[in-house]
Amino acid sequence: MNDLAFAGAPGIAVLVAYAVIMLGIGFWVSRSRPGVRDTLDNYYLAGRHLGVLVLFFTLYASQYSGNNVVGYAPAAYRMGFTWWQSVTFMTAIIGGYLLFAPRLYAVAKREGFLTPTDWLLHRFGGRRVGLLAALLMLWALANYLLEQLVAMGHGIAGLTGGTVPYQVGVVGFVVVMLAYSWMGGMRAVAFTDVMQGVTLLIGVAVMLAGGLYLAGGSLGDTVAHVVAAEPEKAAVPPVRDSVNWLSMVVMVGIGAAVYPHAIQRIYASRSERTLKRSLAAMAWMPLITTGVVFLVGFLCIELFPGLGDTESEQLVGMLANEVAGINVFFAAMMVLLFGGVIAAIVSTADSVLLSFSSIVSNDIYRKGFARGGDEGRALLVGKAAGIAAVAVLLALAWNPPTLLVNIFVLKFELLIQIVPAFIVGLYWRRLREAPVFYGMVAGALLAGGLSLAGVEDVYGVHGGLVGLALNTVISVAGSLLPARTPSGPTASAAPIGPSGAEERPAAGREERPEARPDDRPGGAEAPIAGA
Repeated sequence: MNDLAFAGAPGIAVLVAYAVIMLGIGFWVSRSRPGVRDTLDNYYLAGRHLGVLVLFFTLYASQYSGNNVVGYAPAAYRMGFTWWQSVTFMTAIIGGYLLFAPRLYAVAKREGFLTPTDWLLHRFGGRRVGLLAALLMLWALANYLLEQLVAMGHGIAGLTGGTVPYQVGVVGFVVVMLAYSWMGGMRAVAFTDVMQGVTLLIGVAVMLAGGLYLAGGSLGDTVAHVVAAEPEKAAVPPVRDSVNWLSMVVMVGIGAAVYPHAIQRIYASRSERTLKRSLAAMAWMPLITTGVVFLVGFLCIELFPGLGDTESEQLVGMLANEVAGINVFFAAMMVLLFGGVIAAIVSTADSVLLSFSSIVSNDIYRKGFARGGDEGRALLVGKAAGIAAVAVLLALAWNPPTLLVNIFVLKFELLIQIVPAFIVGLYWRRLREAPVFYGMVAGALLAGGLSLAGVEDVYGVHGGLVGLALNTVISVAGSLLPARTPSGPTASAAPIGPSGAEERPAAGREERPEARPDDRPGGAEAPIAGA
């Protein structure tokens, strides 16, 4: 592969240039915002001042990562038209956001939430739901970070024609990611997301144009070729596959919307209007990004026939180098794409790592081991935990355990078990802490057990959704049962607020029931404003 366009010095130069830009952004943020590392709020939520443009791009970078480019194009190559489901489930994510994001933002702004579990402590009081949810979110974040590390290695190896080895690329950019994240926190991450989003959008569009040129200029001819050469990739899927498609749409649609780093971007919005405008712009991105990537993978069925599963994982790099050989313009645009793909992977990884660290800092350390402890020490604990997690995941990424798409599906099986607590809990006042906890446990055990047993789906329905169904039944049915009247010393215990400390009324003031997001005109069933 040494005769490919990006092999050798040009590919290395592009990697170095983008690494320098990302480090420069982190340094600039640290200098322009001296207090960015002083408090948990500034470091993890950018001081809650993200505007429309930056919020849009950081949401975009969180949802459209290296997995979408490096992983989804090979999936389209292997599956054919069936992988059009990727466009539908990425669209469903926007619907997932609108189920709860504006309403959750209003509560988070009022109460000063830092991590997703702050809502659970505010809503249910007891710590066990928040702790279990934190563990499930840490699992999902570690899984997602592993996915990005694997994508990073494949992307660099493919786009440099093997000049930069898989392992060297992963380690090098992990160091870069840790450096600028430590310097600027979420604000640095958000500004690198803007750079990544612009380059990725332009680069992927030009790569599709180049692929069409290499394939003869007609997408219709490519479809005809696939129908003739590999008809199974253009055939109508059986009923079970169709059910599996719908299951994937539902699972990803709600699962990706409750990613911890996605929820924290909701918290970081400057206003509810800013959040809604950013989500409205995001509604167009599935067609513009995932749809284009699908077409790229589909074109490669004709351009690179006969690739095996492992070989197809480097498909984007192979096509980018072929397109770069067309002329100088395409070569320059593929340089842009080269940086955009790597930056997309790194930008998603840094968001995941930042959220992972915040949960350790706030939910595990400050609320567990050091109740209300010093924020500076909590930040150091979170950063150290992030480094430890990266070290463990690097060992796994050294020899990737499975294909990217399989890693992608696995994390949702457990993550979506927090959905009843977040979405149902926002609308239904009667939902209680104990049924939610036991439902979450039962759903996680069932979904995890099915995965460990090698059961990918039940009659086409993913194991995560099967677990979620059991979880929801237990949560709702248990909440409908008459509650036991508290007695003894625990009956007078004060509710626990988002900081983890007991909340008691000020002297001389009448104690009022805890405020709920549905304590407003319209009651518990009021719809989300603007949804």
